[in-house]
Amino acid sequence: MYRIAPSILSANFAKLGEEITNVIDAGADIIHFDVMDNHYVPNLTIGPLVCEAIRPLTDAMIDVHLMVEPVDRIVPDFAKAGANIISFHPEASRHIDRTIGLIKDQGCKAGLVFNPATPLHYLDHVLDKLDLILIMSVNPGFGGQAFIPEALNKLKAVRKRIDESGKTILLEIDGGVKVDNIAEIARAGADTFVAGSAIYGAGKDSDPHRYDTIVSALRAELSKV
Repeated sequence: MYRIAPSILSANFAKLGEEITNVIDAGADIIHFDVMDNHYVPNLTIGPLVCEAIRPLTDAMIDVHLMVEPVDRIVPDFAKAGANIISFHPEASRHIDRTIGLIKDQGCKAGLVFNPATPLHYLDHVLDKLDLILIMSVNPGFGGQAFIPEALNKLKAVRKRIDESGKTILLEIDGGVKVDNIAEIARAGADTFVAGSAIYGAGKDSDPHRYDTIVSALRAELSKV
């Protein structure tokens, strides 16, 4: 019912392969892959070559979150590199429906991402074509930020739309997710949880190669919902 998706943005890039296999071995479900372009967001991260390099390391889904503008040019590259899900921000596409179609034509599942101040009205026109909706509970661009509480109301609104649609659509949350708030976030309607510093930071504080404890703690909180 619930999926935990560690964000490799917070991983040790000098040992990225180990970091990915270790979180999956610890019980995580999805690898969240943050792509930033220093244009749409004020940071620069990783591209398709890194996705291609990690693809052979795991059978887990790779969830690529494109914080880039424009998005259409780079979509085929990530599909070829092994992405399973590709999500993008409506502000970064001139033609949202076309971008969703492009992602699906490449054989990937399509997601739409909403920043804290982005209205949900885009869903009025494309909800039936989406496989994932990602609610940002921080402003995109940097890891380690604090959770914005208003995201809970947005989650509730999107959960209502999904349930009324009858569609199978993942509802993902990204930003400030940790052990002491994940249950509240789940109650608001999220079923997929991106956690970067909460997981990788916990590993660095103890054994950098083992994440069993923090993943188990997150699941224990989810079991209370």
